[in-house]
Parts: sequence; structure tokens; C-alpha cells
Amino acid sequence: MQLQNTNTRFLHDSLVQYAARLSETLPEKLQVFYFVNSGSEANDLALRLARQYSQHEDVLVLDHAYHGHLTSLIDISPYKFRKLGGQKEWVHVAPLPDTYRGLYRKEHEDAAQAYADEVKCAIDEAHKKGRKIAAFFAESLPSVGGQIVLPPGYFQKVAEYVRAAGAVFVADEVQVGFGRVGRHFWGFQLQGEDFVPDIVTMGKPIGNGHPLSCVATTQEIADAFTANGVEYFNTFGGNPVSCAIGLAVLDVMEKEDLRGNATRVGEYFMKLMNDLKRKHPIIGDVRGVGLFVGIDLVKDRNLRTPAKEEADFILKRLKGEYIFMSSDGPGENVLKFKPPMCFSMDDAKLVADKIDQILSDLKENSRV
Repeated sequence: MQLQNTNTRFLHDSLVQYAARLSETLPEKLQVFYFVNSGSEANDLALRLARQYSQHEDVLVLDHAYHGHLTSLIDISPYKFRKLGGQKEWVHVAPLPDTYRGLYRKEHEDAAQAYADEVKCAIDEAHKKGRKIAAFFAESLPSVGGQIVLPPGYFQKVAEYVRAAGAVFVADEVQVGFGRVGRHFWGFQLQGEDFVPDIVTMGKPIGNGHPLSCVATTQEIADAFTANGVEYFNTFGGNPVSCAIGLAVLDVMEKEDLRGNATRVGEYFMKLMNDLKRKHPIIGDVRGVGLFVGIDLVKDRNLRTPAKEEADFILKRLKGEYIFMSSDGPGENVLKFKPPMCFSMDDAKLVADKIDQILSDLKENSRV
């Protein structure tokens, strides 16, 4: 901080070095970086980029999605706007590809294609109304929607429909990026090497608590953004101190093998949770990858009725044990597990043991 801290009109080595390091983790096509200060700011900028490039206005999102707290992002977040001012005419919503509770489930012969076709239907309906889609926004692993792992191949099929409509594909990595899924650096890479988004947004873990975020995109989209002659700069985004912090985070991730840790501990925790699922009927589904896990609690496994009250009880009991978790999903019944990436095997075992004890107490109390 003593060396230099300026806005991005004044270049510093750390800015270029950081962009270069991030580019090594992404497909070659994504080579232009805009540094900003929060995930919300990143998604807002992605919306601007998409609209300037496509010259369209409308946005297509997944149901129950959340993309940030700015007015522009509340408008494209069904999780929020359904409780507030309602859906704007320029916003279109496709079904969440939830293969446990959704329209097309695990037993469907091709859930990825079926859910992608729902996106195509939403695009067609928008066109019938004379609307044009600028962007499709999706969290690479929907979190607020209930810790959803998307069916393989879904993004590729959706991207085909989205790009045919003259729109761009925005992968929101604010919650799940930076190695949380373990075997990949980015959540969208779970879909396969043949899928590349047009825009990727980053936030939360990028600065390990420091306000830092980023938008990565293609040269073509960046050129369209600057073609109108309106300069883009950011007072604090990309300042030398933030970039130095971002570089330090990447260094620690590599030095401590945090991606490998996410894989190992995540697989162990999933095993522990599946063991509990066999023991406790209230656990309807365990899903996730790396250190991104959802435990779907149900009153009845056949009906899959959300067990919201039981989830609230479990969370309060865990808090009493100094274990802090929360719930997500439309029914607020999915325990979400997204610990720090230094989380250990012992930590995972402790959490599983406490959940086991609480579920056993809950079962016993229900018999009284």
C-alpha cells in the first residue's frame, strides 16, 4: 500500500501480471479482463457488455437464480424479484435444471437436452413478443436454487440456442469459481472442454475477503464495448493493492494445493453424508462436487416434501456447536456446505458427526 495505489488509468505491473495469471486458468478465447470490486459489480458490467455487443436488451435467466444486489441484478434474479417488484417485461425465465426436484429428473433419458429445449422455448416466446435476447446468465452451479449440479452437456446445448438468437452466454462464477469444485478451476469446466462461455464473472473467493472481482471476456465483445467511444474505468477496481492481493491468493492456492484439498475433503464429506442418508430417511438427496455440497432434507422421500422446519432446527443446533451453516433452495430445506477451502478431513468428520447426532435426536423426539 505504501508503494502505489491508484486507479486503472495509471498502470502498474501487478495489474498486467494478475491478468496474465488469471488467463492461464481460462480458455484462450477469454483474454480481456475488467477488474472491479464485487460480484454484483461484475455481473452488472457483464450485462452492459452483453447489451452493447448484441444491441439487444432482454436477459434470460434460470428460475430461483441470484446474481447480485444492484437494481439491475435484482431485476434478473427470480430469487429476489418474485418477492419484490415482480418480473420485468425484458426478463425471461427458464426452468432450473434440477434433476432431483425439477421437471426432468435423474431417470430422464436426456435431462440436459430436455432442460436446454426449455431455454429454446423461452427464446421463441420472447421472439413472438418482439423481444430480443442480449444474454443468458447462469451460475455454473446454482447455489441459491439449492446447490444444484447441472446435467453434463447442458451448457453446450444452451449456448447453441443462445448464440443463434444473437445473445451471449454469461457464466456466473462468483460463488463457485477459484477451485471450489476441486478437479477444475472453474465450475463451467465441469460441462466439458468443448464449452467456453462468452463472459465469465468472478467475485467472493477471488480476494479471500478483500473487495475484488473481475469480468473476463473475448476481444470481440470488448471491442464492441469500447466502440461507442465511452471510456470505461474504475476508481478502485484493479488498483495495484487489490491485484497484489489477487496474486497472493493464487500463490497460496497453488502452494497449499487447495484444489486438491477441495477434491479430497469434498469426496470424503459426500461419502459421510451418503452414509447418513442410508441411516436417516430425512436426507432425500446428497449432491455436489468438491467443497460445494447440498443436503436436501425431506419429510417424505417419495413426495420429496421440503423439510424446512427440520432444516431450521438442525442449523440452530449446529450453531450451538459452533458450526455455522445455512439453508438454500426454493423450499429453504437444503443444507449448503461451502466451507473455506482449507477445510480438513477432521473438520468434515466433525460436521458429519454433529449432523448425525442431531438427526438421531430429531428422530427420537419425533417418537415422543
